[in-house]
Parts: sequence; C-alpha cells; structure tokens
Amino acid sequence: MYKKRLYAPGPTEVPPEVLLELARPVTHHRTAEFRSLLGEVTELLKYVFQTSRDVYTITGSGSAAMEASVVNVVGAGEKMLAVVGGKFGERWSELGKAVGAEVITMDVPWGTAADPQQIADALKKHPDIVAVYVTHSETSTATAIDLKAIAGIVGKTPAVLVADCITSIGALEMRMDDWGVDIPVTGSQKALMLPPGLAMLACSEKAATKIAKTKNTSYYLKIPAYAKNLAKGDTPYTPANTLILALKTALGMIRAQGLESIWAETSLRARAMREAAQALSLTVYSRNPSDSVTAICVPDGVDGEALPKKLAKDYGLRIAGGQSQLKGKIVRFSHMGYVDNFDTLAQVAGLEMALRDLGAKVEIGRGVAAAQKVLAGA
Repeated sequence: MYKKRLYAPGPTEVPPEVLLELARPVTHHRTAEFRSLLGEVTELLKYVFQTSRDVYTITGSGSAAMEASVVNVVGAGEKMLAVVGGKFGERWSELGKAVGAEVITMDVPWGTAADPQQIADALKKHPDIVAVYVTHSETSTATAIDLKAIAGIVGKTPAVLVADCITSIGALEMRMDDWGVDIPVTGSQKALMLPPGLAMLACSEKAATKIAKTKNTSYYLKIPAYAKNLAKGDTPYTPANTLILALKTALGMIRAQGLESIWAETSLRARAMREAAQALSLTVYSRNPSDSVTAICVPDGVDGEALPKKLAKDYGLRIAGGQSQLKGKIVRFSHMGYVDNFDTLAQVAGLEMALRDLGAKVEIGRGVAAAQKVLAGA
C-alpha cells in the first residue's frame, strides 16, 4: 500500500490547515461576517497579485476568469491578439472567437516562449488591437514567457495586456503593478493550495477604462458588477463562501512565508528536477522551462500513456501526462503550492522506478542524487 501523493500541475495538494477550514459548518454569505472575511481575503490577494488594485473573486474555475477578461474587454468585431504556444494559449483564441472578436493568432512553437519583439511587431502592424492575451506559464508545455518584457512593450500602446497566470501567481515572480500587467487571472487549485472552484482577477486603471467602454454580453461575468459589490464588501452572486474561508488560511500561509521566499523555493525544486532528468539522460521538454511545472520527454521504447498510470497505481504518485499533440510524449510534475524538497525527491525516485518497470534502462538513484545535490546546495 502506498500513500497517495498529488504531484499533478493542478489540482495540487491542499494543506491540512486548509482542509480543516473546509470541514467547518457552512455559514450564510449575506452577513457582516462574510463581508469582513471577503475584505481580508481581498487584501491578501492584493499582496499575492502584487497590486494596489482590487482583486475580484469569482465562483468558478480559472477559465471563468479567463472568459471574464475577454468578454469584458473585447467587443464584437474588435481586434485582439492571442499568443498561442500550448493548449491553454489556444483557449484565448477560442474565447475571442466566442465573443465575436477578430482574433489575430500568433502561433509559437510548443515548448518555446513568445518573443516580445514579435508582439511589438504585431502591435505595430495592427495598431487597432485592443487587447493582447498571453500565457505566463503554459501548463501544457511547462513553458514560461518573459511577462515583464512583454508588459513593457504593450504598456506603450493603447492595448490592454491580459495574462493567464493560473500556474504562475503564487509560484513564479509576477508583479502586476510594477510590470504593468493590466489583467492577470488565476485559479484556486494551483499555487494557492485550494480545491478547484474559485477564480480571481484584477484590473489596472487602463483595463477598467476599456471595460467601461465595452459592450458586455455576459450576465454572470460582468466585472463592473463585481467591482460595485466589492466596494460594499460583497459579491454580486452566491459566493463559494466555504472555499473563500479556506482561501484566507491558504493566503495567510503564503503571506507568512513571503512571496520572494516561495518564488526562490519553487525555482530551486524545478532546477533539481531538471538536473535529475539530465542525470538520467532524459530530456526536459521546454526550451524555456517554467519553474512551477516541469515537463520531461518520455524516452523511446516507453509507453508514455502507461507511465503516469504506473506511477499512480504502483507508487501512489499522481502526475500528469501530455495533452493534445503531446499526449503520450511527456510527463509533467508540479512544484507549486504545498510541496517541499522531499516531495521533489519522491517525484524523481518514483520516475526512476516506474521507468525501470516499463523497460527503460535507468540507474536507480542517479537522478535522486543529482536532485539532492541541488536541494542541499552541494
């Protein structure tokens, strides 16, 4: 019998302190107590987003925040730029088409980061683009972009910069105000250490101005409604108040440790995983790897779809395989949220044993030793 360990890039492990909050009796949400709770959570979210602007909490998955950032910003017939380098980048393009926008798609080879200069060139070619949609950490390819550089480029234009930060906020450096990211969006089930069910986004003044001018066809996802109600300490629709209560505890843990410390630890564990892969003669998939999730190519002769199943069934380690065109070709390991250095070593050890079981020539312990040296600073 194996203890079950969740190392997929979402949902991630939930700390015991947070689980205990979820076990509390359900309370009513239209109360002074809830308004006080929402106020505390909003202030903590401002810290995590690194912004002085309000952060809106929506009951829904991260995709709800993504859709809100499109339907509120881009009117039918207006131009938007969608940078697509993975499955979740594709979602930006799909959302744009769903609202009737004229979507200009910038295809980036999967596993590579978008070139900021290409975005600058696209904005010069299409000066009527009203919004640029990027993915800070593309979960499907474990690839990170230079969001700061891109924000610097978009900030010089009338366009609004929207970033999918679902696997970056709380794990990778992301400074909304300092960098000029107009709308970052995230979800609860990644680095924020909560079950799925909450989405969050914040809007710069530039974004809020554009939103006020855009005809919004949504009912549930109208950002001005969230802004109006948050000013009164409330939400426009029924909130997942039990999740918000637990979110307060999770965000408090993040605040107590400090974002800079979390960013550094996440980076260290990702580097340890990459060094382990190299020691095992395995290839890290991305040319611009994210620190929140690592993708490793499945070696020749190994069934890439069987590998995650083997890890789950025989070793209790739940990871993720590849999606779309990468199905059966990569496996992905999370470094976000409630993990520590020994979780990284368990990931590597499990990978070694599962690969051996599936017929790969693996020197057991070689990857673990490489990772251990990184983690120990040796």
